[in-house]
Amino acid sequence: MPESQPVVLVVDDDISVRESLELLLRNKSLDVETFVSAQELLNCPPKTVPSCLLLDISLPGLNGLDLQKRLAVERYEMPIIFITGHGDIPKSVQAMKAGAVEFLTKPFSDEILLNAVRNALIRSRALLERSAEIRALKARYSCLTARERDVMALVVIGLPNKQVGGELGISEITVKAHRGSLMRKMKAESLAELVNIAARLRLPRRAGSAMSSAR
Repeated sequence: MPESQPVVLVVDDDISVRESLELLLRNKSLDVETFVSAQELLNCPPKTVPSCLLLDISLPGLNGLDLQKRLAVERYEMPIIFITGHGDIPKSVQAMKAGAVEFLTKPFSDEILLNAVRNALIRSRALLERSAEIRALKARYSCLTARERDVMALVVIGLPNKQVGGELGISEITVKAHRGSLMRKMKAESLAELVNIAARLRLPRRAGSAMSSAR
């Protein structure tokens, strides 16, 4: 994905905390958006750039842990760093098990926070890149004909062309033609790469349409 300016989101109902965090992060040339509540954040459209969330665990209305559950489904590419003045072991364990990358108890040093933010933004960029790659693979796969998908499903489980033809009721030459076409469409340079693509797309080991008539 192209280079893009990352953004740090801050959710804390304490205005002094929001302002101090914003000042610290902007001094490090980071874009910052602040929110007073979980709902205010949810009303904001998801980011398409690397991002992370500095989240107070104790919030009015929807609390930090409940917001984390929502974001795990809706915005999984945005790592969460919990910040709290009321932290305890059960809450921190719950937050970390649910995927938080850090749990900081106030007061914490600027350097500790900045290191956590840097690591979270690196993670976010990697997740966004992976998501973009999967979307590209899905787009390529959608361009395959039904027969090419049948051939691909059998090829990636290790069947030779002759056996693929026998399974589908087509000639070996026809299998080779479909195989060459799908390899080009999927931009796979080798069988190993095609197998890896199928795994990343989480395709079934064998397509249910493998015995369907040729398209």
